[in-house]
Amino acid sequence: MREFFKNLISSPSNIILSLFWILLLSIVLPPFIQWAVLDAVFVADSSAQCSRDAACWAFIYARFDDFIFGRYPDPERWRVVIGLLLPVILFLGTFVTASKYKIKYALSCLFICPIVSFIFFYGGIFSLEIVDTRLWGGLFLTIVIASSSIAFALPIGIILALGRRSSYPVISILSITFIEVSRSIPMITVLFVASIMFPFFVPEGVEVDKLLRTIIAVTLFAGAYMAEVIRGGLQAVPKGQYEASTAMGHGYWQVFGLVILPQALKISIPGIVNLFIGFFKDTTLVLVIGLFDLLNMVSTTTADPEWFGYAIEGYIFVGFVFFVFCFSMGTYSKKLEKKLSDKINK
Repeated sequence: MREFFKNLISSPSNIILSLFWILLLSIVLPPFIQWAVLDAVFVADSSAQCSRDAACWAFIYARFDDFIFGRYPDPERWRVVIGLLLPVILFLGTFVTASKYKIKYALSCLFICPIVSFIFFYGGIFSLEIVDTRLWGGLFLTIVIASSSIAFALPIGIILALGRRSSYPVISILSITFIEVSRSIPMITVLFVASIMFPFFVPEGVEVDKLLRTIIAVTLFAGAYMAEVIRGGLQAVPKGQYEASTAMGHGYWQVFGLVILPQALKISIPGIVNLFIGFFKDTTLVLVIGLFDLLNMVSTTTADPEWFGYAIEGYIFVGFVFFVFCFSMGTYSKKLEKKLSDKINK
């Protein structure tokens, strides 16, 4: 902390910048605190109890369930809670269990949890009522799209990165083509193709769920970017590591699976997490194809005559939620990177 304050006055330019920010904050913060906290209404039965001159957080309180679950049926929302908590519990288990169980917890979280969670979300078996994906929405839908796309984009990115470096021309050309084409197209175009144009290319009578098409499109799109991040990590691994592993008699998959990839992924952690954060925020683009994610739910509820005119509070809430998720991912990645560096140094 002392070093921080020392840097604020370490040079004439830093002194000027520090004074500028102090002046700016002194102008902006007092009226904002007055609007957002001191004069704000936090609990109210209706918007009539709110003032237009102050924040009405009662709007968030009144529509909180809609922001979290979307149009998911009220009596079935316990399934969403269980389906979301299950991977979180298994993920936290990797911190408190012995080392030999950490991989099992991680693999369960990656491969088993999505299947079990989808059963809870969608239903259809074990006496669970079917809830169509058109009713999924809110933060719940944002988490489903982001987590599914991110989880499957990582292995796809690894495969594409290895394919791009392959000595077989066909594999290399196909990987390069897919990566470069995907990186040259805006994500919103990919979503339009998956949602609107894809049905024209399938046989009549064949229907693929819109949410599934969206997840596949985002996953493939993210996988192309992930491939380039991982390729950078592979190139950063010293050539001697390849030679030493080959000299020990390891085959191709042993060289990459046991020696090269662990080092490359450790090097790539900052870039991977940066992509995770970017694509988590980009999930808001699904509103253009009619999926009611968190941002779209807030936009929709602000059109309610009962709460018309309180969009600012809703968008501040969305920004706060995204900040919490993105900040948490960034903080965890720094701790993971430091932990892996300490292990390698030992």
